[in-house]
Amino acid sequence: MPIITLHYEDLEKLTGTDKETIIERVPMIGADIERIEDESIDIEFFPDRPDLYSVEGVARAMRGFLGLETGLPEYGAKPYEVSITVSEEILKIRPFLGCAIVRGVKFNSESIKSLMDLQEDLHWGLGRNRKKVSIGVHDLSNVTPPFRYTAVEPDFEFVPLDYTEKMSMAEILDKHPKGTRFAHLVRDFEKYPIIFDSEDNVLSFPPIINGTLTSVTEATTELFIDVTGLGEAVYTALNIVVTALAERGGQVEFVRVIRPDGEEMVLPDLSPETRTLTRGEVNSLIGMDFSVEEIVKQLEKMRCGAKALDDETIEVKVPAYRADILHNFDLIEDIAVGFGYGNIEIKVPETYTVGKSHPISLMRSALNEIIVGLGYYEVMPFTLTSEKVHFENMRRPKTDDVTYVLHPISEDQTLVRTTLLPNLIEILSLNQHRELPQKIFEVGEVVVNEKTGQHVAAVSIHPQANFTEIYEVVDALMRELMLEYEVKESEDPAFLEGRRADVYVKGKKIGVFGEFHPEVITNFELGYAVVGFELELEDLIS
Repeated sequence: MPIITLHYEDLEKLTGTDKETIIERVPMIGADIERIEDESIDIEFFPDRPDLYSVEGVARAMRGFLGLETGLPEYGAKPYEVSITVSEEILKIRPFLGCAIVRGVKFNSESIKSLMDLQEDLHWGLGRNRKKVSIGVHDLSNVTPPFRYTAVEPDFEFVPLDYTEKMSMAEILDKHPKGTRFAHLVRDFEKYPIIFDSEDNVLSFPPIINGTLTSVTEATTELFIDVTGLGEAVYTALNIVVTALAERGGQVEFVRVIRPDGEEMVLPDLSPETRTLTRGEVNSLIGMDFSVEEIVKQLEKMRCGAKALDDETIEVKVPAYRADILHNFDLIEDIAVGFGYGNIEIKVPETYTVGKSHPISLMRSALNEIIVGLGYYEVMPFTLTSEKVHFENMRRPKTDDVTYVLHPISEDQTLVRTTLLPNLIEILSLNQHRELPQKIFEVGEVVVNEKTGQHVAAVSIHPQANFTEIYEVVDALMRELMLEYEVKESEDPAFLEGRRADVYVKGKKIGVFGEFHPEVITNFELGYAVVGFELELEDLIS
């Protein structure tokens, strides 16, 4: 989860109250205080609230929570004067584009850092490391509209941010720090995305780097914002950025985005989403007897628009920057947060039962203790994954025992995993900046033929990782569980031939271990040997 640094002077000014009150109350809106310094406070916010990834967003939420300013924030946007044209060839590369202009911004070093930090946190939280969403912020005074979003050959040259000499786009991917880090997002395309102004000046090479011409300084007062990506999360990120800037007094201005087929979009779309909520569903879930007036009060406290339609029904207007409101349950959670979980009545259950630990919990506890003792760290990956990670990257053929998501909202989460190892290796690929060795494990759920099962898996990465190492781990685990087992030669294509083995207990195959195939390591963009094992637990739980 992202940790946001909030400077007291800035936070107090934007919130309208003192730091002591903020420190006392901010955990109540869904945050953990990491550390309190003399000049600032570091707060970890839940990843479902990207609108809180900036001091501006936190201040807006706190003003409502403290009753200083309630209801739906209004951000009046001026009619568009600027347009950007999208070319046909960019649709095959990075097809979604959102843009806006914000004028009248007054920057200092802290507010610029807040904006840059918001960008990077959104790249992580919404953008999956810029794959789904990348954001460019530009000094509008240095370029001339209208703009063009198109694609050019890799040998096209411009001066990238933080450099003084021109580089080709191919050179940027090979030599620029941002280029080498994110080259995999565009490397496989014949042409690369770019945004020009009317005089062919370069604003951005999304999702890699901006041009140095439009770099933002304390003297910048007018901003052009571009957000590119692979889906509609682009528009959510745009709304979060522009409303944060509007909280600092910026004037939002529409931009006309012209698609290749002539269709036009006027962005940003800051109109709220309208939902209908009933008193009955609120009280049923929270366990209280709220009136519609009380429900409206709490929704306004959480910065939603709300009004009672009758004694049972409430119309709710959800701010455009709230990416987490997907269902009425999310609104009910907001009502509970606004009211205060500590203020909800405690009731003794009407039915008394005697409980005991579930066999699965006992097994999990035993496994955790054993594997941690072997030097591994526990992780908790998502249970949803994709065919690319689950099958293609693992060199495994697709199987017909998979449960697919009916309406996936992301190409990265299209199915429920049937094994744990792909997720663990994916975690290694996301943590290459960490020192080696890295040893991680999970005891988690899988779904095979629509039936939930329990597996345990672990992986280890370092230059000397080998078959003997992981064999010793499996042997130690089985001995600690007091299970007799045998190994036989495996044919699992995820592992190297001759360095892989299947695990059998009472004549039944329950798992596999070995050294991963070099192609698997390459597919996950890792640079060192990786070993791992995975065991089914169904027959071991008693």
